[in-house]
Amino acid sequence: MSDVTDIVGAFEDIPTTTLADLLGRARVMDIGIRPLWPSAPRVAGPAFTVRCPRGDNLMLHAAIHRAEPGSVIVVESGDVDYALAGGNVCAVAQRRGIAAFVADGVIRDLAEVREMGFPVFARGVMPIPGTKNAAEPLNVDVECGGVKVSAGDIVVADEEGVVAVPAARREEILAAARTKLAKEAQETLDMWEEAHRAKIDAILADKGFRD
Repeated sequence: MSDVTDIVGAFEDIPTTTLADLLGRARVMDIGIRPLWPSAPRVAGPAFTVRCPRGDNLMLHAAIHRAEPGSVIVVESGDVDYALAGGNVCAVAQRRGIAAFVADGVIRDLAEVREMGFPVFARGVMPIPGTKNAAEPLNVDVECGGVKVSAGDIVVADEEGVVAVPAARREEILAAARTKLAKEAQETLDMWEEAHRAKIDAILADKGFRD
């Protein structure tokens, strides 16, 4: 598979748990970055990165008019006192084909966002909006949920969490994920239990544990 759009789309079929097993803790955002409404669909897309200083949301508002359709806008902020976006910003982003927001911060107008079904993964909700003063470069490396994200990394988010797949490894990781899922699909619970018991017993024996 060589078409980038096809590769990105294929990641929508890969659970974040599978990607976390392959990539490890360093590529998984912390527990605070969560879907803000129940039953949010899994989303996947290339990262369009934004940096917003504390208390300011100018560059996220700028990004919704500049990110390509299918992008996941990833925001570095770390601010839980002022909202980065509200209902209208999310509505415009959705209308322009943005796949989701993944924000190390908070939004407002949650009822509107939930009703429109726009996926937002963030730290929570705050009714006070930020200011619009700080112009920062777009699509530079950012840190979101403790993970360094570069423009073009494949961001996959679902109810389990958010994973950033390095762009240079997207084909490798996609192939490994598909292989892992195919193997798991052929394994019954009895097979898994037997292998799991043997593995745990071997570890315990190696550590000198005795029943």
